[in-house]
Amino acid sequence: MPVEPVHIAGAAVEIAVPPPSGRLAGVDMAGFSGRAEARVDLRMVPYPALTVFLDFGDVLLVDANGGARHRGSAVVGLGCGSVHGRGREVDLLQVRLSPVVAYGVLGGAPESGGTVIALQELWGRDAERIMAELHARGSWDERFAIAADALSRRYAAGRRVDPEVAFAWRRIVVSRGRIRVERLAVETGWSRKRLWSRFRSQIGLTPKRAAQLVRFDDAAHRLAAGHSAALVSAECGFVDQSHLCRDAMAFAGLTPAGLAAAPWLAVDPVAWADPAYAPRA
Repeated sequence: MPVEPVHIAGAAVEIAVPPPSGRLAGVDMAGFSGRAEARVDLRMVPYPALTVFLDFGDVLLVDANGGARHRGSAVVGLGCGSVHGRGREVDLLQVRLSPVVAYGVLGGAPESGGTVIALQELWGRDAERIMAELHARGSWDERFAIAADALSRRYAAGRRVDPEVAFAWRRIVVSRGRIRVERLAVETGWSRKRLWSRFRSQIGLTPKRAAQLVRFDDAAHRLAAGHSAALVSAECGFVDQSHLCRDAMAFAGLTPAGLAAAPWLAVDPVAWADPAYAPRA
């Protein structure tokens, strides 16, 4: 399997991704390995997926807002702008789950915001067993296969979101967050109130907030690709640059210029070039 080196916040990290044939719908995976000379503090930039960290190194996840600190495997909810990853020894498998898939895989919709939850709290002893299997395997191909099997089993045995909620999520993603809740309600055949309630309980965000997150993700990647804030504001449907600035600060605590240079986004062209959780086509 090809492994590509990338520099993240001064650390040289090798990234491995599974072949397209091994991908699951609504799921992306990437393996990271490397060592930094000094401890790295990497701030997460929110994106429209829940993250499962299967960690074999020394990474400490810290939620600056809630104060949660967790070392080892964990799940980070949507809107993770307050979460930092700190450590020197990088050896982890990161899984990104569409909220629709996460509902079945994780047994419901974990709280949104930057909440960090130990994987064992959600998967129980199954988490320990899977981590032991992954740790015993030396190749990324084997680790990806084990993780894919575990995710498939848990999704098959888990709950499903309502078809209308899954449809609404797809419409938000395809529109890149530029669709009104009223139109979603009409297209699903539900009242605005029912859509708001069911979507919130199963996805973890309201439809409006989910659309804002998807639009922010689109804007963040355009900024990281070198587009100007003025152009991104116009392309992504913001009223003006100040509107983009407000959303950037609300989601990531960064200015558009800070987003453009964010180390977290530096790996995306390699690790998440064509994300299944929310395609950027």
